Amino acid sequence: MKELFVVTHTESVHHVEGRVGGWYDTGLTARGRGDAVATAERLAALVGDGDVEIFSSDLLRAAETAAAIGNRLGRPVTPSASLREISYGVAGGKPQAWLDARYVPAPDDDRLDHPCGIEGAETRRDVALRVFPCVEAIVARPCQTQIIVTHGFTLTLVIAAWMKVPVEATGFLSFPAKSGSITHLRQDDFFRNRAVVSLADASHLRP
Repeated sequence: MKELFVVTHTESVHHVEGRVGGWYDTGLTARGRGDAVATAERLAALVGDGDVEIFSSDLLRAAETAAAIGNRLGRPVTPSASLREISYGVAGGKPQAWLDARYVPAPDDDRLDHPCGIEGAETRRDVALRVFPCVEAIVARPCQTQIIVTHGFTLTLVIAAWMKVPVEATGFLSFPAKSGSITHLRQDDFFRNRAVVSLADASHLRP
């Protein structure tokens, strides 16, 4: 079987400061570092002693989460800018209220290409067009157990890429996930079906 575990990074400084994340590059809080260790322990129990590959967004909060996993499993981490969170352009690092006052939600007839009213922000299509090829390349590798560490918005598109949902059909997709969650995806060897075994599990984290 092919096993893919998708992790959302744990609590970051921008969360507690109430700032817009995106490509704004902050590290983990003390709680985030503790949760990263707990996430690593849970993954160790899930993947066992076999070979495993770890891939991560290159943004600091994801990289630090991935480093805790890599340290626990004794495996290197391969960083990729393609696994980054959606960029909020000039809003990155500003107070969340600044973005909330200016953000224009996408209408039903333009879900993929709507610019949201923020200079330099990515569209949903922009994110999909970098995430899909990255996930496809990772999954095509021969290693049967893999871990991807990414971000809350990007998680949805990682799952969509795994399920082979066309980019054009992702406009309304959303899989909410808490920080430090683990999503377990599996492809069986016989039917070749791709399943979502568990979605955004955070039971390994303290309340």
